[in-house]
Amino acid sequence: MLPMIFALTTFVTFIIMEGVTWCTHRFIMHGLLWNLHEDHHQPHDNFFEKNDIFFIIFSIPSILLFYFGVDGGLNILFFIGLGILLYGIAYFLVHDVLIHRRFKWFDKTSNPYLKGLRKGHKMHHKHLGKEHGECFGMLYVPLKYFKAHQTV
Repeated sequence: MLPMIFALTTFVTFIIMEGVTWCTHRFIMHGLLWNLHEDHHQPHDNFFEKNDIFFIIFSIPSILLFYFGVDGGLNILFFIGLGILLYGIAYFLVHDVLIHRRFKWFDKTSNPYLKGLRKGHKMHHKHLGKEHGECFGMLYVPLKYFKAHQTV
């Protein structure tokens, strides 16, 4: 029974992370910490951005949960940290590899879901400032971006 609870905890944490990502992106990255996120919305030729510091910031809770989740044997905190880590890996693959193509691993896709994700994120980036944004999530974007005949 315990392995099932741990697996469910990891899965639920992964799902909850989409909401956490939306809120963090909308209210922190496009709010209080816009100065770190702003370069991500501006055209540039640099491989690294100030925005990349969020990778470190967002990894800290997972690292701490792993640390405290092995205290005296595996406990639920470890699996919450695992859910956060798995979401972070998915975020990297979708955001940095598929959408922004910082790495040319999955350069060509015909998958309608992945094309919809790309379209939604492009709509997010059409706004160069922190106001008037849309599509702040990563794995969920509104259905309008998945309609047939939309170019990506």
